[in-house]
Amino acid sequence: MSARTRFLLGCVILALLMTGPFLLTALMIFSDAPPVERDALLQFIVPHLPLGTLMTALGFVLGVFVLRNLFKHYVRSLGRMAEYLRLMLSANRELRVAVEGPPEVRDLATAANDLAQRRDELLDHVDRRVADAKASLAEERNRLAALMSELTHAVVVCTLDGRILLYNNQARLQLSALASEGGLMRSAALVGLGRSIFTLLDRNRIAHALETLGGQLARGSTQAAASFATVTPGGQFLRVQLSPVRGPALEGAPVELAGFVVSLENITLAHRQALQRDQNIRELSEGMQRGLAVLRQLHQQDGARIPDPMANEIETMERQIDAALSDVASAGNADWPLEDVLGEDLLAALRRQIRSRLELDISDDEVEPGLCLRADSFLLVHAACYLARRLRDDYDVSDLRLRLMREEAQSPWIYLDLIWSGVVVSSEAVMGWELDSMSTAAEGDASQGEGTSLRDVLARHRGAMRLGREKAAHRAYIRLVLQAVELPTVAAPAANLEVSISSRPEYYDFDLFASRDASASGVNLDARLSDLSYSVFDTETTGLEPSEGDEIIQIGAVRIFNGRLLRQEVIDQLVDPLIRVKPEGIPIHGITQEMVRGQPDIKTVLPVFHAYCAETVMVAHNAAFDMRFLQIKESVIGLRFDQPVLDTLVLSAVIHPHQESHKLESICERLGITVIGRHTALGDAFVTGEVFLKMIPLLADMGIFTLRQAVEASRKTWQARISY
Repeated sequence: MSARTRFLLGCVILALLMTGPFLLTALMIFSDAPPVERDALLQFIVPHLPLGTLMTALGFVLGVFVLRNLFKHYVRSLGRMAEYLRLMLSANRELRVAVEGPPEVRDLATAANDLAQRRDELLDHVDRRVADAKASLAEERNRLAALMSELTHAVVVCTLDGRILLYNNQARLQLSALASEGGLMRSAALVGLGRSIFTLLDRNRIAHALETLGGQLARGSTQAAASFATVTPGGQFLRVQLSPVRGPALEGAPVELAGFVVSLENITLAHRQALQRDQNIRELSEGMQRGLAVLRQLHQQDGARIPDPMANEIETMERQIDAALSDVASAGNADWPLEDVLGEDLLAALRRQIRSRLELDISDDEVEPGLCLRADSFLLVHAACYLARRLRDDYDVSDLRLRLMREEAQSPWIYLDLIWSGVVVSSEAVMGWELDSMSTAAEGDASQGEGTSLRDVLARHRGAMRLGREKAAHRAYIRLVLQAVELPTVAAPAANLEVSISSRPEYYDFDLFASRDASASGVNLDARLSDLSYSVFDTETTGLEPSEGDEIIQIGAVRIFNGRLLRQEVIDQLVDPLIRVKPEGIPIHGITQEMVRGQPDIKTVLPVFHAYCAETVMVAHNAAFDMRFLQIKESVIGLRFDQPVLDTLVLSAVIHPHQESHKLESICERLGITVIGRHTALGDAFVTGEVFLKMIPLLADMGIFTLRQAVEASRKTWQARISY
């Protein structure tokens, strides 16, 4: 029963106590009196009824006043004291109960403050012991963080489903540059803890690399790694290397992937230089060959024999030109960066893809140990899958055999064969397959256009395709001729690596592997509040009437992920409202007409903010006001803000129903939060985020653990009925 209901019930009881005994006594006397006495009694009482009613009413009002004071001093004050005690236990240890009210309440408040002081002394002692115990662990963590910060390569650590849990500053700069190719502020929307790496790198290529890593770990490799090259929509070439994050090692069980480390290197400049170098060498070689040919022709026209020294010199120069061209060819295809791929990994990936995607039987394959080739593993596997599909669809081949072998010892070529029995395939059909677009190619891969053909793939690898038969075995095969390389040697680890442990990266979350909702594709209403991701936001506007034409002039937002306020992953954007900024609002938010002139308009900013809030719960203080501005613009941008919304104003009324004020400043005072940067969008978002983080354990103390429970509790408050 609420305090208000109990007060009303007390008033009803007071009224009954004041009038009930008198009315009951009068009724008993009146019923027992003879008729003559009844008439006399009525004649005497009726004229005095107005006076009696007035006195009773005055007595009732006085009684209600006394009851209200008693209720205020003993019920509401005790309710406030209980709320303060809960805050002292969880959110604000420094808070103390105000010593006021009747003597009994003051004594109770003093005793509560004394207990809180004793509690703080014990907690301080425990904190010192815990801090001492964590010293060595913190040192190791700092070393890891410092190492990540000092790396010159961009490094990102992800869970198996692609959620980012750690990235260093180089990765932030690299990924932000890639994301900015997609438009204004895309880096803020897509780069951050808990966001998906697949919004920045192709999902299919990473999935292929993870398959390769899994195969290497299954073979017991201690140097498992997979790499590929890709090109971004803006034309930037990247070399991407994946390394495994191994799961816990269980005796007798294979090592499993728990995540992966992505190392990024922008090779655009090196790629262009390689192209220019190859072009210069070819032009120089062709020019020298033309010059030597002209020299031979001039001597032949005169009928004279070229002198032996000159002939020898010409032959030497021709051999040098051929050697230079051969070196260019053996160095790889500069038109597309290729990686060294272990033959066993390539064949294992191809076997898995053919079985899963084409449902073809793969007989025992043949692979020479120790083979290594220069290739784009992803494209090569898809090319082989394309050939297998054409064999299945056009010639009903249901059983394939794979073979990977070297042409001969020390040969620069490796053969990848797809072998089948019985059916004869014409060379004209194979030539047609070579020219057709590969329909089995992965969709959405930026490294290959929609019309990529098998011939394009072979050209990238400087390879060839042949059709052959093994007459003795009654088998046919399609052979892909690819470049061989020697097995790479593993460099010994550098000794005495010195790293300054005073340098710390800003962007990490070591607890994500244990997160219970990291793979959620949307917002789960039954997820615990402590497990969800949030976008805390605030707006500054030209006025307070969104329905009357007022516009947003600033949006600020900050992410909460895994219980942490990520102060580096923010949106802080001024917006041109295309209308006049009202002068009466400028002293509050400090934004003038000159500051917003030339800034992006709301149609440009809101889609980016919508992407920023994707897969998160939106949080604001007095959210009904801000959400009204956003909802009015939904038809303009063609997007809906349909994420769940939590309001710290309403949640404060849920947690502290006895408090008179739920303004942001009052809440911060109760929770012990320092207010900085009020009435700027980003400053208010920071403060609101800190308030919300303090509220989560307070809600848990009330039995509100999930998002659904928080939403339902919010709806029951009168503050939730506010509309704009």
